[in-house]
Amino acid sequence: MTDLKSARKGPENADAVVVFLHGYGADGADLLGLADPLSQHLPGTAFYAPDAPERSLNNPMGYQWFPIPWLDGSSETQAKESMGHSITAVNAFLDKVLTDEGLTADRMVVIGFSQGTMMALHVLPRRDQEVAGIIGFSGRLLIPELLAEEAKVKPPVLLIHGDQDPVVPFDDMKLAGQALQQANFPVYGHVMEGTGHGISPDGLGVALSFLKERLGK
Repeated sequence: MTDLKSARKGPENADAVVVFLHGYGADGADLLGLADPLSQHLPGTAFYAPDAPERSLNNPMGYQWFPIPWLDGSSETQAKESMGHSITAVNAFLDKVLTDEGLTADRMVVIGFSQGTMMALHVLPRRDQEVAGIIGFSGRLLIPELLAEEAKVKPPVLLIHGDQDPVVPFDDMKLAGQALQQANFPVYGHVMEGTGHGISPDGLGVALSFLKERLGK
Protein backbone atom coordinates (compact mmCIF):
# COMPACT_ATOMS: atom_id res chain seq x y z
CA MET A 1 0.00 0.00 0.00
CA THR A 2 1.16 3.51 -0.83
CA ASP A 3 1.44 5.97 2.04
CA LEU A 4 0.15 9.32 0.83
CA LYS A 5 2.45 12.29 1.37
CA SER A 6 0.97 15.53 2.63
CA ALA A 7 2.00 18.86 4.07
CA ARG A 8 0.08 20.17 7.08
CA LYS A 9 -1.05 23.66 8.00
CA GLY A 10 -2.61 24.72 11.27
CA PRO A 11 -2.04 24.86 15.02
CA GLU A 12 -0.26 22.09 16.90
CA ASN A 13 -3.25 21.10 19.02
CA ALA A 14 -6.12 21.23 16.53
CA ASP A 15 -9.73 20.51 17.47
CA ALA A 16 -10.86 19.95 13.87
CA VAL A 17 -9.33 18.88 10.57
CA VAL A 18 -9.99 19.54 6.89
CA VAL A 19 -8.57 17.25 4.19
CA PHE A 20 -8.37 18.36 0.54
CA LEU A 21 -8.33 15.82 -2.31
CA HIS A 22 -6.93 17.37 -5.48
CA GLY A 23 -7.94 16.96 -9.10
CA TYR A 24 -6.44 14.95 -11.96
CA GLY A 25 -2.94 16.06 -12.90
CA ALA A 26 -2.56 18.38 -9.89
CA ASP A 27 -1.04 17.83 -6.44
CA GLY A 28 -1.83 18.52 -2.82
CA ALA A 29 -0.13 21.91 -2.84
CA ASP A 30 -2.63 23.00 -5.48
CA LEU A 31 -5.39 23.02 -2.86
CA LEU A 32 -3.49 23.47 0.40
CA GLY A 33 -3.17 27.16 -0.42
CA LEU A 34 -6.89 27.44 0.35
CA ALA A 35 -6.00 26.80 3.98
CA ASP A 36 -4.65 30.36 4.23
CA PRO A 37 -7.93 32.23 3.63
CA LEU A 38 -10.04 29.56 5.34
CA SER A 39 -7.95 29.30 8.52
CA GLN A 40 -8.64 32.94 9.38
CA HIS A 41 -12.26 31.93 10.00
CA LEU A 42 -11.66 28.40 11.31
CA PRO A 43 -9.44 28.75 14.39
CA GLY A 44 -8.04 25.53 15.77
CA THR A 45 -8.32 23.69 12.46
CA ALA A 46 -5.56 21.64 10.83
CA PHE A 47 -5.43 21.28 7.05
CA TYR A 48 -3.99 18.44 4.96
CA ALA A 49 -3.79 17.93 1.19
CA PRO A 50 -2.15 14.64 0.18
CA ASP A 51 -0.70 13.87 -3.23
CA ALA A 52 -2.49 11.05 -5.05
CA PRO A 53 -0.54 7.77 -5.27
CA GLU A 54 0.33 7.86 -8.97
CA ARG A 55 2.04 10.30 -11.29
CA SER A 56 -0.43 11.60 -13.86
CA LEU A 57 -0.13 10.03 -17.30
CA ASN A 58 -1.03 13.36 -18.92
CA ASN A 59 0.97 15.58 -16.56
CA PRO A 60 4.04 13.83 -15.09
CA MET A 61 4.58 16.82 -12.79
CA GLY A 62 1.22 16.11 -11.13
CA TYR A 63 -0.67 13.11 -9.76
CA GLN A 64 -3.84 11.11 -10.36
CA TRP A 65 -6.18 9.07 -8.19
CA PHE A 66 -6.82 6.92 -11.26
CA PRO A 67 -6.15 7.25 -14.99
CA ILE A 68 -8.90 8.45 -17.32
CA PRO A 69 -9.05 6.24 -20.44
CA TRP A 70 -10.54 8.81 -22.83
CA LEU A 71 -7.95 11.38 -21.78
CA ASP A 72 -4.74 9.39 -21.39
CA GLY A 73 -5.22 6.20 -23.39
CA SER A 74 -5.30 3.91 -20.36
CA SER A 75 -7.58 0.88 -20.19
CA GLU A 76 -10.73 0.52 -18.12
CA THR A 77 -8.96 -2.27 -16.22
CA GLN A 78 -6.06 0.02 -15.35
CA ALA A 79 -8.46 2.72 -14.19
CA LYS A 80 -10.39 0.30 -11.98
CA GLU A 81 -7.23 -1.16 -10.43
CA SER A 82 -5.75 2.27 -9.77
CA MET A 83 -8.93 3.51 -8.16
CA GLY A 84 -8.95 0.45 -5.89
CA HIS A 85 -5.41 1.23 -4.74
CA SER A 86 -6.33 4.90 -4.20
CA ILE A 87 -9.40 4.01 -2.15
CA THR A 88 -7.23 1.92 0.17
CA ALA A 89 -4.62 4.68 0.38
CA VAL A 90 -7.17 7.42 1.13
CA ASN A 91 -8.82 5.36 3.86
CA ALA A 92 -5.44 4.69 5.48
CA PHE A 93 -4.50 8.36 5.21
CA LEU A 94 -7.74 9.56 6.84
CA ASP A 95 -7.31 7.03 9.65
CA LYS A 96 -3.74 8.20 10.25
CA VAL A 97 -4.71 11.89 10.28
CA LEU A 98 -7.42 11.29 12.86
CA THR A 99 -5.02 9.22 15.00
CA ASP A 100 -2.21 11.78 14.71
CA GLU A 101 -4.54 14.66 15.56
CA GLY A 102 -6.28 12.73 18.35
CA LEU A 103 -9.68 13.46 16.83
CA THR A 104 -12.81 11.51 15.96
CA ALA A 105 -14.34 11.40 12.48
CA ASP A 106 -17.07 13.89 13.41
CA ARG A 107 -14.35 16.56 13.64
CA MET A 108 -13.27 16.07 10.01
CA VAL A 109 -14.53 17.55 6.73
CA VAL A 110 -13.20 16.32 3.39
CA ILE A 111 -13.11 18.70 0.42
CA GLY A 112 -12.62 17.36 -3.09
CA PHE A 113 -12.01 19.09 -6.41
CA SER A 114 -12.86 17.38 -9.71
CA GLN A 115 -11.35 13.86 -9.51
CA GLY A 116 -10.82 14.49 -5.80
CA THR A 117 -14.58 15.01 -5.46
CA MET A 118 -15.15 11.67 -7.18
CA MET A 119 -12.88 10.04 -4.61
CA ALA A 120 -14.50 11.82 -1.65
CA LEU A 121 -18.05 10.93 -2.71
CA HIS A 122 -17.04 7.31 -3.23
CA VAL A 123 -14.86 6.73 -0.16
CA LEU A 124 -16.51 8.66 2.68
CA PRO A 125 -19.99 7.03 2.54
CA ARG A 126 -18.37 3.59 2.69
CA ARG A 127 -16.35 4.23 5.86
CA ASP A 128 -17.46 2.96 9.25
CA GLN A 129 -17.37 6.35 10.97
CA GLU A 130 -19.26 9.38 9.65
CA VAL A 131 -17.30 12.56 9.00
CA ALA A 132 -18.80 15.97 9.72
CA GLY A 133 -19.30 16.67 6.04
CA ILE A 134 -18.14 16.40 2.43
CA ILE A 135 -17.67 19.33 0.04
CA GLY A 136 -17.41 18.46 -3.63
CA PHE A 137 -16.24 21.07 -6.13
CA SER A 138 -16.67 20.45 -9.87
CA GLY A 139 -16.92 16.67 -9.72
CA ARG A 140 -19.29 13.79 -10.20
CA LEU A 141 -20.60 10.75 -8.34
CA LEU A 142 -19.12 7.50 -9.64
CA ILE A 143 -21.34 4.39 -9.97
CA PRO A 144 -24.37 6.16 -8.43
CA GLU A 145 -26.46 3.00 -8.77
CA LEU A 146 -24.43 1.36 -5.97
CA LEU A 147 -24.53 4.22 -3.48
CA ALA A 148 -27.74 3.41 -1.62
CA GLU A 149 -26.76 -0.23 -1.22
CA GLU A 150 -23.12 0.31 -0.21
CA ALA A 151 -23.33 3.46 1.95
CA LYS A 152 -22.59 2.74 5.61
CA VAL A 153 -22.87 6.36 6.74
CA LYS A 154 -24.57 9.42 5.23
CA PRO A 155 -22.73 12.63 6.09
CA PRO A 156 -24.05 15.98 4.82
CA VAL A 157 -22.79 16.80 1.32
CA LEU A 158 -22.31 20.22 -0.28
CA LEU A 159 -21.97 20.17 -4.07
CA ILE A 160 -20.51 23.24 -5.79
CA HIS A 161 -20.09 23.52 -9.56
CA GLY A 162 -19.46 26.16 -12.20
CA ASP A 163 -22.19 26.44 -14.81
CA GLN A 164 -19.58 27.01 -17.54
CA ASP A 165 -17.41 23.99 -16.69
CA PRO A 166 -15.87 22.58 -19.91
CA VAL A 167 -14.17 19.64 -18.16
CA VAL A 168 -16.75 18.02 -15.88
CA PRO A 169 -20.24 18.83 -17.23
CA PHE A 170 -22.38 21.05 -15.03
CA ASP A 171 -25.22 18.50 -15.34
CA ASP A 172 -23.13 16.06 -13.28
CA MET A 173 -23.87 18.18 -10.21
CA LYS A 174 -27.62 17.55 -10.61
CA LEU A 175 -27.09 13.85 -11.26
CA ALA A 176 -24.94 13.50 -8.13
CA GLY A 177 -27.41 15.46 -6.04
CA GLN A 178 -30.33 13.33 -7.15
CA ALA A 179 -28.53 10.07 -6.40
CA LEU A 180 -27.41 11.32 -2.99
CA GLN A 181 -30.93 12.49 -2.11
CA GLN A 182 -32.44 9.19 -3.23
CA ALA A 183 -29.98 7.46 -0.89
CA ASN A 184 -31.15 9.78 1.94
CA PHE A 185 -28.03 11.93 2.25
CA PRO A 186 -28.51 15.55 3.41
CA VAL A 187 -27.52 17.43 0.24
CA TYR A 188 -26.87 21.12 -0.41
CA GLY A 189 -25.83 22.82 -3.62
CA HIS A 190 -24.36 26.04 -4.96
CA VAL A 191 -23.94 27.11 -8.57
CA MET A 192 -20.89 29.22 -9.37
CA GLU A 193 -22.39 31.33 -12.15
CA GLY A 194 -20.09 32.12 -15.04
CA THR A 195 -17.37 29.88 -13.63
CA GLY A 196 -15.50 27.18 -15.53
CA HIS A 197 -13.52 24.32 -14.03
CA GLY A 198 -12.33 26.09 -10.90
CA ILE A 199 -13.28 27.59 -7.55
CA SER A 200 -14.78 31.07 -7.51
CA PRO A 201 -14.80 33.42 -4.50
CA ASP A 202 -18.53 32.88 -3.96
CA GLY A 203 -18.05 29.10 -4.10
CA LEU A 204 -15.30 29.28 -1.50
CA GLY A 205 -17.50 31.50 0.66
CA VAL A 206 -20.34 28.96 0.61
CA ALA A 207 -17.85 26.21 1.45
CA LEU A 208 -16.58 28.26 4.40
CA SER A 209 -20.12 28.69 5.77
CA PHE A 210 -20.66 24.93 5.52
CA LEU A 211 -17.34 24.26 7.26
CA LYS A 212 -18.15 26.65 10.11
CA GLU A 213 -21.57 25.09 10.62
CA ARG A 214 -20.39 21.49 10.47
CA LEU A 215 -17.32 22.06 12.69
CA GLY A 216 -19.04 24.42 15.11
CA LYS A 217 -16.72 27.33 14.43
